[in-house]
Amino acid sequence: MNAHSADLQPSSRLLRGVDFSSRPTRRKPIVVAEGHRQGGELHLLGLRHCNDESAFAAILAEPGPWLGGFDLPFGLPRELVETLGWPRDWPALMQHYTRLSRAQIRDTFAAFCAARPAGGKFAHRACDRPAGSSPSMKWVNPPVAYMLHAGIAALLAAGCELPGLHAGDPQRIALEAYPGLLARELIGRRSYKSDDPARQTPDRQAARAEIVDAIEAGRSRLALRLIINADQRRALLDDASGDALDAVLCLIQAAWAADRPGYGWPAAVDPLEGWILGA
Repeated sequence: MNAHSADLQPSSRLLRGVDFSSRPTRRKPIVVAEGHRQGGELHLLGLRHCNDESAFAAILAEPGPWLGGFDLPFGLPRELVETLGWPRDWPALMQHYTRLSRAQIRDTFAAFCAARPAGGKFAHRACDRPAGSSPSMKWVNPPVAYMLHAGIAALLAAGCELPGLHAGDPQRIALEAYPGLLARELIGRRSYKSDDPARQTPDRQAARAEIVDAIEAGRSRLALRLIINADQRRALLDDASGDALDAVLCLIQAAWAADRPGYGWPAAVDPLEGWILGA
């Protein structure tokens, strides 16, 4: 991990949480939650919506200092990379991967899975099971392989620094977050969101309210209290897709990591795979 990335004091930099979409639209934008930490309090400044890739690129290019937690995988499983004979150096691997088309990714990963036994089709990163996240090679439900493809390309093009993986502008720090890890701590495996209007039920809204109540009170192992106003609270509850709330959960993970040595990563992390904050 690059030592100079940790020189900035948490209070001096803007914090961001990003709920990412590999194909943002007005209906399904990339949502960016922004805030500042003051001691054990995290103050939500606002939510920004990116309806296309250019709007997201503009946010990434904004001068720092800022540190963000991004809900997209930052690496591929070493087992997959070695089996496919792809580059074992992260920059070279990502250069290779981002040059592939989505169809090439799908066909390559499908062939890999087809050759493996039932129950072990996908390769996993070391952080996937502790975080409860989908394998980063999964191309459907959710298509995180495409999120990696689009998201890493955007971060590299913007010149951001990805600690432990890629040296860039130390004033603009990008880390991998996963909102499901924090949500499950607070409400178990209950569903709190859906993009399908038919499944946007009162039960899911009640689950979102329970999450918001918990993070306002600081009832998580991250021990940060979210400070929001009535309008912000309503926005988190009313967004039945859960995108706004997921962005805020990523923001909390980023705030937690900002003042920890090595951003809270374990001592030894595979430099091909990366790590999920808090896993």
